[in-house]
Amino acid sequence: MLMLALESSAKAASAALFQDGKMLALSIQTSGLTHSRTLLPMAEDLLKNADRKVRDLDLVAVSRGPGSFTGLRIGMAEAKGLCWALEIPAVGVSTLEAMAYGGPVLDGQMLCCCMDARRSQFYNALFTVEGGKPVRLTEDRAISAEDLEKELISSQEPWILLGDGAELCYNILDREKVTMFVAPEPLRIQNARGVGLAAMGKEPVPADGLLPQYLRLSQAERERLAKLQKA
Repeated sequence: MLMLALESSAKAASAALFQDGKMLALSIQTSGLTHSRTLLPMAEDLLKNADRKVRDLDLVAVSRGPGSFTGLRIGMAEAKGLCWALEIPAVGVSTLEAMAYGGPVLDGQMLCCCMDARRSQFYNALFTVEGGKPVRLTEDRAISAEDLEKELISSQEPWILLGDGAELCYNILDREKVTMFVAPEPLRIQNARGVGLAAMGKEPVPADGLLPQYLRLSQAERERLAKLQKA
């Protein structure tokens, strides 16, 4: 089975190609250009360099969120477009779960996956590693720095911080109370390798079944709701 994995939830755009569970190629770009310009060309280059054709694809995996509203929409739209054109299924995975799979998966390791959600909150999920695979300790959530700190303090084990919010989390939380380390950048930032690994074993769905997981309303939706409440 040939699977294309896409990640566009934050600044980094990434694509990875897997054949029968093994990664053939990975491309990551953090140029700041819009993902609508970079994601699909990256995928096309991966296929070309791996001597594969678009029509050879059997499955597309994509990050469904949380993350940037615009970035997620671009990734989901490109995944759906490929699936509809090729008449193949898709798998949507949690951005935070994909981070955990892309991190240092050593047995016993405690992983704190975090993204800056603004408004003094993080998108976050906690994992431990068992048998070389991340195991969930929490569901995906939007959580305040104060509440996250309280949860991390309860563990006697050091935490590895992953995601584009890792450095911010490290700087905000009390390092005298929480033992934590920021993962090296190649393991820290969201990437399509983690998306592909997280997708393995999950049930594929028709492209129509791909749904984003935002966790919060967008700023435009929040402003609209506030105006309606005032009215």
